Amino acid sequence: MVEVPLALLSALLFALGTVLQQKASLDAPATGEGSHAGLLLRMARRPTWLAGIAADALGFAAQAVALTVGRIAVVQPLLVTTLVFALPLGARLTHQRVGPRDAGAAVLVTVALAVFLLAGSPSGGRGDAPVHAWLLAGAALGGASALLALLARGLPPKARAALLGAGAGLLFALCAALTKTVGERISHDALAVATDWHLYALIVAGYASMTLNQLALATGALAPALATSTALDPIASVVLGVTLFHETLTTTTLGAAAALAALVAALAGIVLLARAEAAFAAAPAHSSG
Repeated sequence: MVEVPLALLSALLFALGTVLQQKASLDAPATGEGSHAGLLLRMARRPTWLAGIAADALGFAAQAVALTVGRIAVVQPLLVTTLVFALPLGARLTHQRVGPRDAGAAVLVTVALAVFLLAGSPSGGRGDAPVHAWLLAGAALGGASALLALLARGLPPKARAALLGAGAGLLFALCAALTKTVGERISHDALAVATDWHLYALIVAGYASMTLNQLALATGALAPALATSTALDPIASVVLGVTLFHETLTTTTLGAAAALAALVAALAGIVLLARAEAAFAAAPAHSSG
């Protein structure tokens, strides 16, 4: 499965991008309250931040190729390892300490994902789905995300972050499904993509997902935002893989039970890793020579 190394490369690049942008923020002097546009302009003058953006762009390219040649039920769960890669990178670049619990959570997620792929054994699939199936999927995920955003209004920061992160995670899965189909179109006729509705649906879903994600992170409660978005993305992606693209998982009772148990274990590890990553982001910058 060539999508496996591509998905892992994508996760590594996303982790590097996150840590580099985090490092740029930690190294930046306090600037007080300012506009978001002004903040982005200031950060854009920092080579470390720009390197993080470049790493994110390469990560998305690797993800798009992985989704084009592989199965969404394989690629999206593997992207959870972004949090696993972020721990050692964060420790190296921002001088934060990785404790035994954090390392154990990383091992748990890694082993659980391996078991899920082996036990679930995703196979088959197609590159697109009928329009009515896309409409149902978009209405279900988009409607659920909108409802979560409405329910989040007026709640305390942690609860608001969790609900907004969950909404973002659902839309991330929809974006992955659309990216897969757009990639398929590009591989057959790159020019025809400009008139394909999937591309414009991807732009709209991508904008909505990033908006919800930024709103979740803006609450300051990073752990619940990261945990819910990272957890719901692979779950929804597996569902989309089965329903939209007709990807199949194992049909044996034992295999299904093992795959489900592995997914639950991975989700538990995600919660612990999200807490660790949130601690990294909240920690004060260390001086460096």
